[in-house]
Amino acid sequence: MAIELKDVCKAYGPNVVLDRFSCRIEAGSVTCIMGSSGQGKTTLLRIMLGLEQPDGGQVTGMEDKRMSVVFQEDRLCENLSAAANIRLVSRVPLKAGGIIETMSAVGLDPDCATQTARSMSGGQRRRVALLRALAAEYDVLFMDEPFKGLDAKTKEMVMLYTKGRSMGKTVVFVTHEESECETTGGNVIHL
Repeated sequence: MAIELKDVCKAYGPNVVLDRFSCRIEAGSVTCIMGSSGQGKTTLLRIMLGLEQPDGGQVTGMEDKRMSVVFQEDRLCENLSAAANIRLVSRVPLKAGGIIETMSAVGLDPDCATQTARSMSGGQRRRVALLRALAAEYDVLFMDEPFKGLDAKTKEMVMLYTKGRSMGKTVVFVTHEESECETTGGNVIHL
């Protein structure tokens, strides 16, 4: 079932962020939301996630959907290892070898699996946050600037891995980069 946003409005005081915004996101598609800073991209994701309520309009098609999210901030449990952070969301116990294999697929060294989130670099943290979201059972994957802070080579590797792991799922992500839309094969919505 598609996700539909109809005449969605959202303002913060006098600042109107979304004004009668409408779109349809087909099930199983990749959708990139683009726009300049402050245009309402993150707000739109938060409304679809149910973390914020619109001032007007409606969102349908999210009923009974399992969601997974990569927020702008990594939101890792600082005292837990990378492997433990990834295991947090999985209903099926993940074996250490499988976690190390997935970490290697996005360019993370096997030693990173036992490293606490607090001691990881920004790029390592970003990849662990993404792997955690991909390890969850979900129908819709929401990502807010999921590839930021990664060098070009690593970003390409991570985008292709994400594309492969989320194949057939509905993916909605915010980006400022057209190249990310092209690599992931996403439909583009400009705000």
